[in-house]
Amino acid sequence: MNHYTLNKGIRQLACFCLLAGHLTIANAQVDTIVPPVVAGTKPVTLERIKITSPSIAGNLSGESAERNVLVFLPPSYQANKQKRYPVVYALHGYFIEPEQWSKEIHVPQTIEGAFALGSKEMIVVLPDSKNMYNGSMYSNSITTGHFENFIAEDVVQYIDSHYRTLANRMSRGLVGHSMGGYGASRIGMKHADVFSGLYLMSPCCMSARDPGPVNPENEAALAALTTPQDSEKLHFMLRAQLAVAAAWSPNPKNPPLYLDLPYKNGELQQDVVAKWAANAPLSFVDQYIEELKRYSAISLDVGDQDGLRVDTQKLHEKLDAYGVANNFEEYSGTHTSAVADRFQNHVLPFFSNTLCFAATCAK
Repeated sequence: MNHYTLNKGIRQLACFCLLAGHLTIANAQVDTIVPPVVAGTKPVTLERIKITSPSIAGNLSGESAERNVLVFLPPSYQANKQKRYPVVYALHGYFIEPEQWSKEIHVPQTIEGAFALGSKEMIVVLPDSKNMYNGSMYSNSITTGHFENFIAEDVVQYIDSHYRTLANRMSRGLVGHSMGGYGASRIGMKHADVFSGLYLMSPCCMSARDPGPVNPENEAALAALTTPQDSEKLHFMLRAQLAVAAAWSPNPKNPPLYLDLPYKNGELQQDVVAKWAANAPLSFVDQYIEELKRYSAISLDVGDQDGLRVDTQKLHEKLDAYGVANNFEEYSGTHTSAVADRFQNHVLPFFSNTLCFAATCAK
């Protein structure tokens, strides 16, 4: 096995990369079915903005605190200056950023289509959580920045202060796909005081994984790095391992990368494996049941040909066991084949029926 190949266990742990469909196509657009254009649509307005995040600033890796954000304003936003709107925050997957995510879910077309088909108008926000290792895991880390807080605090506060929003948890929704689905589950469980509607699309990384046997060549390749930027020359999957380590096993005492890997000197590091396992939602969901019960509605979906199908169903069953109301749907498709259709015909209608559209929303 050469140093470009991770062992089976690490491949499983880094499933968010493989199953996001980007291993072989890199920056190319993934295959997804585009819904037909809906007659009578009205145009939404796209604003590309930058948010400087206090939560990401000061990280040890030098990750930029200035983040790109796409904001889609509904058709009536410019004409009706008194009206305020709910907001849906949509989280992208691994290896991509908001521009690519917008292409995969085919916005603005699918947003316009959802409104034309009857969904109530809302603001849709796509924030950037891609980092130098291709993905932040939407986790708080001194190494690459506090991306969980970036979403739940910085982005929400900025949007509420710069746009005509209904600044109330009952008028905020959170959705994500793949790594974004993981992020939505993690952030959703911990920040039920911020959001009231939660939608997980093919969420990755739900369960803990066995890292498997040591691979000396992989360990040597990673040990040779002197800066985070050096990781750009590594294979996709090794960068994925670094992304997980930066997010879940940061170490301010371990320069130059300030993270701990699961192998050291040819030996498995059980403390690191334990940290990674502790970040699996199926491991910590039991601690957040009361928070999840605060949600007006929770929905999960996954394709019947998606390797994430089993764990998504396990999360659904766990919520059911605790009496947390949720809807689970297994549809016909792969990990990426139906994301545009799901966004238009399922995700936005879900929030249209779930969020509060009145200025007098209860807390």
